[in-house]
Amino acid sequence: TALPAAIPTGKVLQVVTATDSTQRTTTSSSFVTASNTLSVDITPSATSSKIYIICNTSFGTNSANNQAEVTLYRDSTNLGTSTGMMSNILITSGTSIRTPGTMTILDSPSSTSEITYQLYCKAAGGTLQLNWNNTKSSITAFEVGA
Repeated sequence: TALPAAIPTGKVLQVVTATDSTQRTTTSSSFVTASNTLSVDITPSATSSKIYIICNTSFGTNSANNQAEVTLYRDSTNLGTSTGMMSNILITSGTSIRTPGTMTILDSPSSTSEITYQLYCKAAGGTLQLNWNNTKSSITAFEVGA
């Protein structure tokens, strides 16, 4: 019997992507799914593979003293901190802030099962707006042979 071919190292083995261009809002003070369409499923071909995720989005708030926070999750695990991977703070009443942002992370899931990467967000004190004015957001996951 022939031996299986070795998995190449340092090469992109697969790419999956998703987009969303609908403005979404939340007042949740806990992380919630920001958009069901800003989610990608990927099945690593080896436990040694790494997954590189890039997420481009815009988010903001028009609520005074609100902190808008966004992060990436692998299944039910927050890959950021308790305040997310990106945040902005609005201090002055009567104004608003909008922030384009890019999150990137190199994840080592050590799995060959299907994994879901998804954007989550929360608002600490007001309303968070994601994809403000229907701007387009995207999330892309690359499997890299280790």
